[in-house]
Amino acid sequence: MRNLKVRGIVLAVAGPLLWGVSGTTAQALFTHADVSSNWLVSVRMLISGILLVLYGLLTDRKQNLMIWHHWRDALYLLFFSFVGMAASQYTYFKAIDYGNAATATILQFLSPAFIIIYLALSTRRWPRRIDILSLVMALTGTILLVTHGQLTTLAIPVRGFSWGLLTAMSATLYTLLPRKLLGKYGSIPVVGWSMLIGGIAFSIYYRVWTHMPDFNLATYGRIGFVVIFGTMFAYLFFLGSLQFITATTASVLGCFEPLSATFLSIVFLGVQFGVPETIGAILIIGTVFVQSWATMKGTLHARET
Repeated sequence: MRNLKVRGIVLAVAGPLLWGVSGTTAQALFTHADVSSNWLVSVRMLISGILLVLYGLLTDRKQNLMIWHHWRDALYLLFFSFVGMAASQYTYFKAIDYGNAATATILQFLSPAFIIIYLALSTRRWPRRIDILSLVMALTGTILLVTHGQLTTLAIPVRGFSWGLLTAMSATLYTLLPRKLLGKYGSIPVVGWSMLIGGIAFSIYYRVWTHMPDFNLATYGRIGFVVIFGTMFAYLFFLGSLQFITATTASVLGCFEPLSATFLSIVFLGVQFGVPETIGAILIIGTVFVQSWATMKGTLHARET
């Protein structure tokens, strides 16, 4: 049992680490190679979708085709593919393109705050005290992150900050929308098909074949890493960890994504992170720990009663 838990923790750390490295690699492509964010999003989703769908068909063909036998679920999958999957991918890489990987990944972690606001409005119930604490932490952290402690100035590009907020909003939709589909069909079919659908649509809309960048060996390697390791394996590792550990534990370990993106951005891309933005990043990422602690506390209380 203990070995299985360790395996789950390793997988839950490996997935976010690869996501973080992928974000930094994407920033290097945008900065040092002739690769646009639109092109990379299209190719990333298309190829990763193909690989994940093939993996699902090879491991459990019946389960991965079942969703297409129910037209309502199939229509909802199409809806999620555009509003959830494609939107989260597109806004994230746009935030990197106009800002940097570290800030984009940290702002993405504002999604728990957006979820709290959505649930409060949809249920017409005032947030819990711990939710209000999370909102205060997220707001304070965001202010410190984007102003570097100088409250009268914006230290990152306006478009980078705007796309970062859109990344958090789309991450909220990505989290909330597919819950029923995931419970019914599992993660691999939902993620694989939605990536493939989003990738096909984006590729046709953007016409990737007419915007081919000038490739060299380094560019091929970076794109290959983003597609294979930063997407397919990252998803497989993180989703695979849920077989051995709880979703709450996995969400906490997801903090390795912004940590790795920030570290690599500072070391290799020269992104400056001072004390105010570091405190801001800690506050934003800390909302995940606060919410996870509240979830675990509620679970323990339910068991005792």
